[in-house]
Amino acid sequence: MSLRNTSKFLSLILRHKPSEIGIDLDEHGWANVAELITGIYKKQCFNMAMLEEIVATDEKQRYSFNSDKTLIRANQGHSIPVDVELEEVSPPDILYHGTGEKFVSSIRKLGLIPKSRLYVHLSKDIDTAINVGKRHGNPIIYSVDCSRMIADGYKFYLSVNGVWLTKEVPVKYLKQI
Repeated sequence: MSLRNTSKFLSLILRHKPSEIGIDLDEHGWANVAELITGIYKKQCFNMAMLEEIVATDEKQRYSFNSDKTLIRANQGHSIPVDVELEEVSPPDILYHGTGEKFVSSIRKLGLIPKSRLYVHLSKDIDTAINVGKRHGNPIIYSVDCSRMIADGYKFYLSVNGVWLTKEVPVKYLKQI
C-alpha cells in the first residue's frame, strides 16, 4: 500500500474509527504510538519510520506527536467525541468556507453545520477555501462574518495546523462569493 493510502488509513483511525485496528483514543484524541503501529501492522506493513514520514510530509499537517513521540493524534476533523484542547482565539473579521455546488441549497437553509464532525472548518484565505471546495466538485465559496459572530457570542478556535473551527455558522453570517 502506498504511503498516501496509509496516511488516509491513519486519518480514518485517528479521526473516526480507532476500533478499526483495536485501539482506543484518550479523551484528548491521543493514541499510543506503539499500539497504533502494532494495530496497523496487522493489516499492512507499517513501522515508526513510516509514521514519522507521514506526519512530517502531510501537506495539511493533520497529525501531531507529543514531545517524546509516544502519543499521536489528529489535529482536528474528528467525528468521535474528543477534546483536542483547543484554545478560544479571536479570528480575523472574515474567514472562508469552501464546499461543493451540491451543498448550496442545504447551506441556504441551515447555514454551515458540522454534520458528522465536531466543528465547522473555515479557512483564512480564499485560495485554501477553493482547494477545499474542489474536493466536493465545482467549488462554491462563502465568506463568514466572524466579527458579527463574535459580537453575538460565537466562539472560534484555531487548530494546530491553521484550520479555524467553530460549532456552526448560521445563514445570516454567510455570503456566497
